[in-house]
Amino acid sequence: MYDKYNIIIKSSLALIIMKKQELDSTEKPKSQLIHVFNELIRNKAGLVSIIFLFLVIGSSILAPILTSYDPIEINAYNTLQAPDSNHYFGTDDTGRDIYSRVLWGGRISLRVGIISAGISTIAGLMLGLISGYFGGAVSFVILRFMDLLLAFPGVLLALFIVATLGPSLDNVMIAIGVSAIPSFTRVIHGCVLSTKEDDYIKAAILIGCSHTRIILRHVIPNILAPVIVLCTLQVGNAIFGAASLSFIGLGAQPPIPEWGAMVSRGRYNLDLAMWISTFPGMAIALVVISINILGDVLRDALDPFLRER
Repeated sequence: MYDKYNIIIKSSLALIIMKKQELDSTEKPKSQLIHVFNELIRNKAGLVSIIFLFLVIGSSILAPILTSYDPIEINAYNTLQAPDSNHYFGTDDTGRDIYSRVLWGGRISLRVGIISAGISTIAGLMLGLISGYFGGAVSFVILRFMDLLLAFPGVLLALFIVATLGPSLDNVMIAIGVSAIPSFTRVIHGCVLSTKEDDYIKAAILIGCSHTRIILRHVIPNILAPVIVLCTLQVGNAIFGAASLSFIGLGAQPPIPEWGAMVSRGRYNLDLAMWISTFPGMAIALVVISINILGDVLRDALDPFLRER
């Protein structure tokens, strides 16, 4: 009889905790979005980085309107021309307009960054959830495999994948995405382990909720903050990684206007036409710095400990 009443009491308490958690979760996203927005507005560096990134994205989308030059058209009569009113960033050794190539290259670099970050985020989220939530032999196998991948530096692992698959932009996206999966898996695994110890998770298990419901309704919403920050930072890392691989000839192949490949081509004429490498190099640096600043601001805004101060 005592066990019967004890189960009833525990089930009632568990139901109350879950209802409270669901009520809190309906109000939390709105207040959290407002807080994040206020932090982005209040932080001057974050606001500047957001404005700059919007300008880069907008100029990349509107590249056909903002420039009248074909980014891959060769003009032998305008080789190595210095920046002027006709060619804002000058021309390269084949007469192609650098300004046009930088704008069109933004499409490629941003696409590489977003797709690579998507690959690592989705794969790392799935593996981290499985290993952190279920544990046991499954967790052991996943984490040991991640440790094996972490034994290789990210750049070296990406180089190995590209060398195996062949030099191309698609293979670069796959390589950079795969090389970042171990870091995502490790971080998400730790977040899931911490979330599993919360009372509402234990309450959900006690009243018999399925694992799928618990993961989708309770675990994932409470680990989104670090996932968003990691994904944001990975976009910048992927852009820089893709530019590095293109610089050594394993990424985008000519005549694709990719920033890293443009910097690589311009290094042969640095003494005569430094603008060939300068402008795409500045684009890489400014975009990556802006994304990293945005990631830092998001981390501070989504951190509950900093939020309480």
